[in-house]
Amino acid sequence: MTADEVMVGVGLVVVLAVGSQLLASRLRVPALLILLPVGFVAGALTDNVDPGKLLGDAFSPLVSLAVAVILYEAGLGLEIGRLRGHTRRIVVRLLWLGALITWLSAALFAVPVLGMSKGAAVMLGAILVVSGPTVVGPLLNFVRPSERLQRVLIWEGSLIDPVGGILGALVFHAVVAGELKGFGSQLEQFSASAAVGAVGGVVGAGVLWLLLRRARLSEELATSAQIAAVIGIAAACDALREDTGLISAVVMGMAMANLPGLDIPARRPFLDTLVSLIIGLLFISISATVTPASLRHVVLPSLALVALLVLVVRPLVALVSTAGTDVRGGERWFIGWMAPRGIVAAATASTFPVARRLGVLRPSRSRPLLVGGAPWAVDLGRALSSAGLDVLMWAGAERQRARIEEAGLPLAPGELLAAASGAGAELAGITGVLLLTEEDDFNALAAMTLRESVEGPVHRLAPAADSQGVVAPYTGGEPLFRTGLTGPELARRYEAGARVLTRRADGAVPAGHDVLFVVRPDGRLAPVTHTRSPDIRPGDTAVLLGPPSRQPSL
Repeated sequence: MTADEVMVGVGLVVVLAVGSQLLASRLRVPALLILLPVGFVAGALTDNVDPGKLLGDAFSPLVSLAVAVILYEAGLGLEIGRLRGHTRRIVVRLLWLGALITWLSAALFAVPVLGMSKGAAVMLGAILVVSGPTVVGPLLNFVRPSERLQRVLIWEGSLIDPVGGILGALVFHAVVAGELKGFGSQLEQFSASAAVGAVGGVVGAGVLWLLLRRARLSEELATSAQIAAVIGIAAACDALREDTGLISAVVMGMAMANLPGLDIPARRPFLDTLVSLIIGLLFISISATVTPASLRHVVLPSLALVALLVLVVRPLVALVSTAGTDVRGGERWFIGWMAPRGIVAAATASTFPVARRLGVLRPSRSRPLLVGGAPWAVDLGRALSSAGLDVLMWAGAERQRARIEEAGLPLAPGELLAAASGAGAELAGITGVLLLTEEDDFNALAAMTLRESVEGPVHRLAPAADSQGVVAPYTGGEPLFRTGLTGPELARRYEAGARVLTRRADGAVPAGHDVLFVVRPDGRLAPVTHTRSPDIRPGDTAVLLGPPSRQPSL
């Protein structure tokens, strides 16, 4: 290829990858559903996107290093300490039983139906074990099943990535070792490959631990150090033994997530962006290598394999994994229907009507997270709950947490606010955040952090006019409530006897009352801000702050 053709090809791959992800985001469907057909069509129309011609022999090593970065980032999410209670029991079963049953079933089916050798079928079964949050998350955000189902499936999708990565890498080396004669040689080769990857991962994790613990690195340098360490260790391991770099990358990620003394931020913007771009580039490039002629003889057998995985294997996994738990029938069958592996992502397009039929959909109402435990904020939480919203509250001080529990409102775990900037918001089904603490700077900083990661709106109280805060007076964003209704003013009025109440939209707002929110008939929450006051329509519920009933104490 000429230099101009290479430039056009590389540019086209990047544009198609990002464009497909943008379209998928707008359509609220898994990016995989757009990336694969786009890459396939592009490969059929032009040779400029063929990675073999663009990169030549460098394509395979670059794919291995790119996948190593993806697996390291997935391993960072494998923080076992955060998987507790009832959810842990089901997720652990889904992981090991699901991986085992899926692997064996796919391998046994692939030999007679796809005409594969035993070694290739075993490798295919290991590949089909993997399903990641890049597929599961958008589907669940669109379908909105019950909170417990969403939590279980998000955890399964997040944890199966590194587990599947380890399994795939180990099975690959076991299959390669199986080509040698004699059981002793097979075991020796398999053990050597596993050892190289594991030792490389431990060494890489040790180097990163020292760098991040001892050196005072900025966020940018810390991220660069992690990427360099992962690529360097993976490349070194692959140079010693082929594909052991995948094992080292997962081990490094798992170790960094669980080693003591490290504070890996929940938000990793640059690393997350890099991984998202890599995923897009890989799917476009790899699907572009698939020609229409190569599919001619495998379409029907592949559809049969999809049917087996979706209609037989996954329901069996769900039934076995949830046996003896309090998961009811509809939830069990929905877990069984949710088979979001890469090759069957299209088959899950029917997930929404299935969820509705099984009665496991979460109501489409807003689920706001109220951050703060002042008396008036707890009163607001009660009012929103009485208006039909699924309210969740969080507070740091023990007395405030006790006040929330005494009010009978759901209290989020202590670490939720930090986790809300990563996968935590998805885990809890949060649709928006209201920052209502007495600390203006905390509200401002939290709003800046969460706006980049929470899909729904993030609102905060306006700082007092005479605020001496370091951040709050200079931070943008649209503050809650009308001008002048700041945190101190709300506290003063509440102390004077004002209460938060709800009122059906059957007339004008009573004198002396301030509208705080409007709850629409479908459960959507519309806040009053400094610049916007939602219209109150018939059928709406207005959340009001009443007038003081007495003079505040001095």
